[in-house]
Amino acid sequence: MDEKICHQILDFQKRKIAVKSLKYMEYHNIDIISIADKEYPPYLREIYNPPICLYIKGNKNIFKQLGVGIIGCRECSNYGKEVAQKFSYDLASNSINIVSGLAKGIDSYAHLGALYAKGLTTAVLGSGIDQIYPKENAYLVDKILRTNGAIISEYPIGTEPTKMNFPARNRIISGISKGLLVVEAKKKSGTLITVDFALEQGRDVFIIPRQYQFS
Repeated sequence: MDEKICHQILDFQKRKIAVKSLKYMEYHNIDIISIADKEYPPYLREIYNPPICLYIKGNKNIFKQLGVGIIGCRECSNYGKEVAQKFSYDLASNSINIVSGLAKGIDSYAHLGALYAKGLTTAVLGSGIDQIYPKENAYLVDKILRTNGAIISEYPIGTEPTKMNFPARNRIISGISKGLLVVEAKKKSGTLITVDFALEQGRDVFIIPRQYQFS
């Protein structure tokens, strides 16, 4: 086949995918914020290798509020759940945007604390906005969007959640935030990757002491 025709076919396929994505985004009220836009998170713009654009559903002005990231492990203790929710509630009650990753465990309770406070929260995804992960947190996404929060991603529509996406996603969680609160973390975990990003980005990192039981 002629090389020129091959390129035309490929270009047509790319345009077809782009048009389909744009129609999906328009129907589902998904916007794109570029790094040059005023709505782009100001602290994120300062980091090394910031996303050129963010896909966002929900409140495009949410980054005008000061953000604090709250993160931790998926297999968290009851103490961790309570602490994450309590700090999130108190911070959100004082007009702080709670930033987390929508994962099971601490992330979920961080989002919930903000929702109970009727405050703002942002969920940063490691997939396209149309690919909610974990699926059981779809209800949480609905609650976030109904309370003027936002879900964001640097990944295009249709991008599935893969392991390699999440470390890159974590730099956005810390990049958006002025500070990072770590509730519980395993020695080798995405939580500690986020902490490394936060320290590189010059963010304040706060650690919740573990719960000790005295005999």
